[in-house]
Amino acid sequence: MGIENLTPAAGSTHSKKRVGRGQGSGMGKTSTRGQKGQKSRTGYKRKRNFEGGQQPLAKRLPKVGFHSRVIKPYVINVVKVKAITELDEITMESIRSVHKIANSVTKVKLIGTGAKDLASKIKDENVTTSGK
Repeated sequence: MGIENLTPAAGSTHSKKRVGRGQGSGMGKTSTRGQKGQKSRTGYKRKRNFEGGQQPLAKRLPKVGFHSRVIKPYVINVVKVKAITELDEITMESIRSVHKIANSVTKVKLIGTGAKDLASKIKDENVTTSGK
């Protein structure tokens, strides 16, 4: 059997519906579109979220939530993590060596009593302290 002799199984295919070919076809006159209305017109395309003129659900419900695009710093209390106060230079790498921080963290803020005294040791612009 060659590939040129293959045919679909009996009853598995159907001929295309030919609409608008006269009354005798059973699909003439309105061409299976029913009477009048928006959906019977040429060029009709249902818009996403359109509910026939009724106020869409997305507009009926109240707005909810807010997601700030400002990157908040990871906060470390130097009173609880004493190893940071003992560092010579405070950078992101040196903090990571003494305290477990995720790789996604890009900014660190040191808080707690004595955090202001560490400002002179900071050598990285991504590390800040609380207070002035």
